[in-house]
Amino acid sequence: MPALKYKVNLTEDEKRGLEAMINKGKAAARHLTRARILLKAAAGIQDKDIIQALGVSESMVLTTRQRCVEEGPEAALKERPRPGRAPKLTEKQAAHIIALACMSEAPTGHDHWTLRLLADKVVELAYADRCSYETIRQPFKKNTLKPWQKQEWCIPEVSAEFVAAMEDVLDLYEEPYDPLRPVVCFDESPKQLIAEVRQPLPPEPGQPARYDTGYERKGVCDLMMICEPKRGFRQVDITARRTKIEFAHSMKHIAELYPDAAVIRVVLDNLNTHKMASLYEAFPAEQARELARRLEFHYTPKHGSWLNIAEIELAVLSNMCLSQRIPDTESLRREVEANILPRNTKATPVNWRFTTQQARRKLARLYPCVSS
Repeated sequence: MPALKYKVNLTEDEKRGLEAMINKGKAAARHLTRARILLKAAAGIQDKDIIQALGVSESMVLTTRQRCVEEGPEAALKERPRPGRAPKLTEKQAAHIIALACMSEAPTGHDHWTLRLLADKVVELAYADRCSYETIRQPFKKNTLKPWQKQEWCIPEVSAEFVAAMEDVLDLYEEPYDPLRPVVCFDESPKQLIAEVRQPLPPEPGQPARYDTGYERKGVCDLMMICEPKRGFRQVDITARRTKIEFAHSMKHIAELYPDAAVIRVVLDNLNTHKMASLYEAFPAEQARELARRLEFHYTPKHGSWLNIAEIELAVLSNMCLSQRIPDTESLRREVEANILPRNTKATPVNWRFTTQQARRKLARLYPCVSS
């Protein structure tokens, strides 16, 4: 062991700071080790004893002592910056590759740029003699970019028609509750009936529940959601088909739910069966006309079905009880009723907070420019 050349002297504040850092234990492990070296060295403990107590190398103890004496305790805790290897791509070249991946079409035979394709492009552009896909990955990771990802989205058409339908629905939601003029939301969704071909295995310690990839298709049915958001009421009719006749009978059912209402405002989407004409295909003209007088249709804009609260209710229902395999309509009806009954008992109204004024501010890009 060489003679002691660098003697560590710490003030009381520096000792308390190092001890506090060790007690918290939130710093990097190597920083904590160097802090222990400094405390032991300041206490007069010899290097050989420090090495044995902390299980560190002789060079680490000597370097920590030297840096503490020459640069101070704070500098001694951290490593000096290492220059490392020069990057293969300059910042300008990396920016060009990122722009290529984000803004241009992939080569024929590929639906998106891959890291290997971009690495080949680097060689083609003579930025480097050779390039690995890891070299390409780093600038994308550094800038948190994933240009290969795509998301399916409803892209609305910027038009006065969209705005007019949106504000019509939003105005309905802003009105106070009126039992004589209720606002009822309606939507429908298909549900595939699936039966198990093998008995699923229950969960075990350290093992989730398992079900077989094979299944037996039992057909399709339709869930028709009726929702009155102001009253916290919802009801689901399950039908075998999704035609004008089933829609007309759902409208008749809505009219029967509100016998005292003068007008029932129904919010629904633009499906081709959602027309007043469907009533005349299902009922005699007198009955169809009587229903038409009591029903007032308000359509959500095209690609704006997120404005329909019934669609949101269907999504909630699907997440809560319809993600499992259900073999027949009776089982489906039991699941749906078991889910809806306690929610209707609570009768918690939907707190819709997106107003017309907010739409004009946040969705200003959808509003057409007024011509002079």
